[in-house]
Amino acid sequence: MSRWQRLFESNERLFWALHSMGWAGFALVYYIGSFLHDVRPIWVFIILLNAYAGWLMTVPLRYVFRWARRLTPLKMLGAVIFSCYIIALLWAVVKNINYWEIYKHGYRPDAWYMYFTNTINSMIMVGCWSGLYFGIKNFQMLQKEKQNALKASTMAHQAHIKMLRYQLNPHFLFNTLNAISTLILLKENDTAEAMVSRLSNFLRYSLDNDPIKRVPLEQEIKALRLYLEIEKVRFDDRLEVHWDIESGCENALVPSMILQPLIENAIKHAISKMEAGGRLAITARSFGNDLLMDVADNGPGADIKDGQLSRENGVGLVNIRERLQSLYHRNFAFSVEHNQPTGVRVRLRIPYEVKDAKHD
Repeated sequence: MSRWQRLFESNERLFWALHSMGWAGFALVYYIGSFLHDVRPIWVFIILLNAYAGWLMTVPLRYVFRWARRLTPLKMLGAVIFSCYIIALLWAVVKNINYWEIYKHGYRPDAWYMYFTNTINSMIMVGCWSGLYFGIKNFQMLQKEKQNALKASTMAHQAHIKMLRYQLNPHFLFNTLNAISTLILLKENDTAEAMVSRLSNFLRYSLDNDPIKRVPLEQEIKALRLYLEIEKVRFDDRLEVHWDIESGCENALVPSMILQPLIENAIKHAISKMEAGGRLAITARSFGNDLLMDVADNGPGADIKDGQLSRENGVGLVNIRERLQSLYHRNFAFSVEHNQPTGVRVRLRIPYEVKDAKHD
């Protein structure tokens, strides 16, 4: 964190810095404005002395204004005007004393009340100081409210993504547990044990990974292999899987568990409907600055309208679409189309990012 960042993040340091720079600026402007009047060191000393007096005497206003901000608007206005007038009056007296006693070498005015003159000039300066104080304070409050609103929006956005991400299909768990129960009844304990281990690893992966952050495609594929190995126990030789992952795409970042619902959909609506079984093809390749991913089956197909499944009545594809929208806004594509010669193909396009690149 730089020195300037530390300065602006601390209200205390920011106040003293701006307070000091403001009065230093006053002394400089006053000196330039009176350059033709007098350039002797004693006049410069008077200017610095007046600026220091102003610096010192306006500090209490900070604490008075803090207290006044808690009052009703009318009372606050009265308190601010009264305190500004008192400080301006006292500062005018100090400036007159400096002028008569130091610059005029002890020359006394004819009447004592002359020490209380020039209050209007002092009031203007103190009023400017007060205006800047309230202006900066209100700006800080607005910025803080914006930050709080942005933080709340971000938290709600992340909560929404997590909710979408953790909508696991209970049918998969029920089917897997039933398959394990059947294996145990058939005394195929080794297969049941392997299936329990795969299910445990798959669920650990699906729940441990933060859905806000993206993971390398290679890691996602490992989880998908676990899932498919579980399904292969259920379908035996009826499920064939073909992987076509272009070299280099393993490091591309993808939302965790983004392909699993697509594969689950294909198994539910295609593979399970075919007595002889079916084939899944999972493809990933890069194209320019994008990562293209496909999940295709050779099942009986489905009704597709405007690039979407007309039979879709669950949360699977809607879930994916909303997650992509939340993570990439408009910089993605998600479509469903007919596969050739039969079946359904789902295509995804997201920005191609790798682990060492800046990402959410």
